[in-house]
Amino acid sequence: MEIYDLIIIGSGPAGLTAAIYATRANLKTLVVAGGKWGGQLMLTSVIENFPGFPEGIMGPQLMANMRKQAEKFGAVIKDEDFEGADFTKRPIAIKTIANTYFAKTVIIATGADTLWLGVTGEKEKIGKGVSSCATCDAAFFRNREVVVVGGGDSAMEEALFLTKFASKVTLIHRRDQFKASKIMTDRVLKDPKIEVVLNTQVVEILGNQTVEGVRVLNKDGQQSEIKTAGVFVAIGHMPNSKLFKGIELDEKGFVKKFEHSKTNIEGVFVAGDVHDFEYKQAITAAGYGCAAALEAEKYLEGQKT
Repeated sequence: MEIYDLIIIGSGPAGLTAAIYATRANLKTLVVAGGKWGGQLMLTSVIENFPGFPEGIMGPQLMANMRKQAEKFGAVIKDEDFEGADFTKRPIAIKTIANTYFAKTVIIATGADTLWLGVTGEKEKIGKGVSSCATCDAAFFRNREVVVVGGGDSAMEEALFLTKFASKVTLIHRRDQFKASKIMTDRVLKDPKIEVVLNTQVVEILGNQTVEGVRVLNKDGQQSEIKTAGVFVAIGHMPNSKLFKGIELDEKGFVKKFEHSKTNIEGVFVAGDVHDFEYKQAITAAGYGCAAALEAEKYLEGQKT
């Protein structure tokens, strides 16, 4: 039975950064990457805020670079979908659709998926005017009109951030009042660049190759169009944590983190958006991946004594 020092579940910035650090520490490392490897950055276009790329870099290219770097140092990467883990025994058994692997330690780095609207014209325009991250993409909409969809604090934050770049921000929410905190709502309502549209939902994103507008439906059943160059969807994220039996989650479904990168199970660590509901950036995910790998290395060293 082949036993890895470390198995990393997930292949986004957190998982691949963890693999780079682990292999350079001479840990025998396996990455269960998934059939669709690379995480959310595989769906993005130009990334301008990742350090080291002054001209920007395409999301898929950044992930390909990370993967190549991890493999260069000896990481074994399997493009297999994770199915489950048995954390009750040692070594830990990690099951994929094709195989069962065994490890002394595990890093959960499965990320989180954006909750999209699911309307016509959305999917094909992700990265072409449709975004879920204002801090990532706001600069592309300098002096242009944009739409934000959502009613929570994250939607308020997106709208306020976008006012630094956009000429106008239209905030659309399907209910008659926001779920956001009062302080965030007040900031939005006082901002002259933000127009609020309540009791309205986006039913279609318009445009051929890029976003040109949205079709909306109000509570009275009336449809209209709002011209916009960008649509920022801020209705939440769903952490990919449901398959981990025995791992403690918070009320939102994110993995709970204890003492740096530890989970509630000994020898099991966590990194990236699967626990980070606050920042959700590629660079912070990479940082969390580095930390988790260092914690796993420290844990293994402790097991030897």
